[in-house]
Amino acid sequence: MNRIDESGITAGVKLTIHKEERFFGPGICELLERIRDTGSIQAAAMGMNMSYTKAWKIIKRAEKEMGADLIIRVSGGKNGGSSALTEAGMRAVKSFREMEKALSVAAGELLKSYRDDFLPPPPGKEQEKGADSSL
Repeated sequence: MNRIDESGITAGVKLTIHKEERFFGPGICELLERIRDTGSIQAAAMGMNMSYTKAWKIIKRAEKEMGADLIIRVSGGKNGGSSALTEAGMRAVKSFREMEKALSVAAGELLKSYRDDFLPPPPGKEQEKGADSSL
């Protein structure tokens, strides 16, 4: 997420969760939100320009690393199949989005402390002596 301060400078933060490998980040969070909203893995994957197979691989990796099912799958039949988030899936999405917001706020606070290092010096203020102007 990005946090813009009054100078117009943005601090970007991308949250990913790791265990043996990276298993949860913005992509799977969006995928799970789309599954929640559409009731369909296929529709969620299509909405992200992702193959159904790739969506399944992403979900399976996260489930393996978390040790919990993230979606409930109902096989097709007369009315077709459907999917919904499990309690663990809903908690993961909610917690991830809350963590992103908190990191965005923290990034904005850090940016306030360091932003002058990324802005041109005010008119009349000389460049520090000995500083390499080629940077």
